[in-house]
Amino acid sequence: MDQTIIVFIIVGFIAQMIDGALGMAYGVSSTTFLLSIGIPPVAASASVHTAEIFVSGISGLSHLRFGNVDRKLFKRLFIPGIIGGIIGAYILTAVPGKTIKPFIGIYLFIMGLVILRKALKRIKEKRVETKLFPLGAVGGFFDAIGGGGWGPVVTSTLVARGNNARFAIGSVNLAEFFVTVAEAATFFAIIGLVNWQIIVGLITGGVLAAPLAAYVCKKLPSRALMIIIGTLIMTLSIRTIYLALL
Repeated sequence: MDQTIIVFIIVGFIAQMIDGALGMAYGVSSTTFLLSIGIPPVAASASVHTAEIFVSGISGLSHLRFGNVDRKLFKRLFIPGIIGGIIGAYILTAVPGKTIKPFIGIYLFIMGLVILRKALKRIKEKRVETKLFPLGAVGGFFDAIGGGGWGPVVTSTLVARGNNARFAIGSVNLAEFFVTVAEAATFFAIIGLVNWQIIVGLITGGVLAAPLAAYVCKKLPSRALMIIIGTLIMTLSIRTIYLALL
């Protein structure tokens, strides 16, 4: 097997372990790793979202099957998410990678902080239904621009505002499939299907990690995992920013 594909399998494996344990951060984690090893932003985001179609599809259906989806919340998130995702994907393909890479690094660093904040803050539960359209649009936009962030942006905001964590995670995961398809289709229409090694590696690693990720989610404290992952994403993002500015 090509050694390059092995690297991407490892990236996909780690990203799915994170996502399976936390319910978020597949895109943020895999994109951060890809950027840190020199993959251009548009290639990283396009590859991650193509691979994520499979991951988010299975995840969304699983949440729907187990009754974790608030259908009203889902319907109010996925349409603005698609709109924001398409706009973000288009902008990413139009801006030179060297120019946008430092800003993506800063964004991913902020996402690391969001994950840490969610891990450390206790939230009193309440149902919040206002301002969901702009939340979905912003989440979709930054998900495309940064190669990930739908979960950290939308789920974290919903939970931080007091929504039930179970229904927030389930509804956001199901909506993510449609947002991801829209983003991947936009990338494909503009730049075509490229970097198949990355896509195959991410899918393979994700499939291999799925059962183990579920076991880790069951056995290890999620708060400790989120602190570790948030710190890791922030560290790799700093490295990405540093290399981009050299």
